[in-house]
Amino acid sequence: MRNYIVPPIPDSIWKNPIHFVAFGFGSGAIPVAPGTFGTLMAIPFYLALSHTSSLFYLAILLIITWGSIWICNKTSLDLGVHDHQGMCLDEFVGYFVTMFHAPQGWSWILFGFILFRIFDIWKPWPIRLVDEKIHGGFGMILDDILAGVYSCIVIQLVGLIKL
Repeated sequence: MRNYIVPPIPDSIWKNPIHFVAFGFGSGAIPVAPGTFGTLMAIPFYLALSHTSSLFYLAILLIITWGSIWICNKTSLDLGVHDHQGMCLDEFVGYFVTMFHAPQGWSWILFGFILFRIFDIWKPWPIRLVDEKIHGGFGMILDDILAGVYSCIVIQLVGLIKL
């Protein structure tokens, strides 16, 4: 479980482009609910991808995932803080996983946002285990990928039922 005493936001996020990206393009600097604001910041990026083919979306998702692992690991090492709560690039990846092949429309975007935040905060098995046991950039991203997978499954099932 995450420590709810938030370390101070480092000035480097405004000076170092890698830290800026790791902090969700600055959204992680918001002192309250940085993960929620990071997920909100992911929505415009999702909208840019939402009308692409599934294959292109998946390819971009894989590239962003591997890049995010490196960026989060580097920033964590630079700051000397494992998984600083302001680092919310992992929420971008998790939200993109959530919305993979999701139906179009603002209601689905909102539904995906809510589902992802629920699974990311609740951390049902094995998400909590991953969050606690796997460290470094890979661990930071993997627990959000799993929350995204759970959310994506729910969206797909609800989408089937609605059709």
